[in-house]
Amino acid sequence: MKPTKSKFDKAINILSIVCLAGTTFFLFAKWGKIPQEIPGHYNAAGEIDSMTGKGSLFVLLLVGWVLYIGISVIEQFPQIWNTGVEVTEENKERVYRILKDLLGTVKLEMAGVFSFLTIYSVNGKNLPGFFLPVFLVVVFGSLIYHIIRLVKAK
Repeated sequence: MKPTKSKFDKAINILSIVCLAGTTFFLFAKWGKIPQEIPGHYNAAGEIDSMTGKGSLFVLLLVGWVLYIGISVIEQFPQIWNTGVEVTEENKERVYRILKDLLGTVKLEMAGVFSFLTIYSVNGKNLPGFFLPVFLVVVFGSLIYHIIRLVKAK
């Protein structure tokens, strides 16, 4: 059984691709103006704590695309998902729909965070102090939300 694509799925995919493609375009458009040394790591407060060559920006971009493509492939095979609940004929559609929504949400969050990190690194700026707490709340909040929906759906 393969969950059908909902409007939510389509919107998530479009937003993720726009985010990653926009970042790719941004990186290539600004490449000549990017300094040779850019922030390579940020501490928990968002302050730059090491510098690296600008070529490492491609690593961020590549990881973003690999995660997007990898999750997109995994979405196609619900039978390999670890559901955490017993999947029956009665609840199969609900469980797979919730998990597909979760995967799509995580995909968009990862595309967004890797794009955000790439843009901040290109500009050589510290991350805003709210970045880490907001990122953690968004990621874990969406996981908890979908897990609660999943447990109720069984």
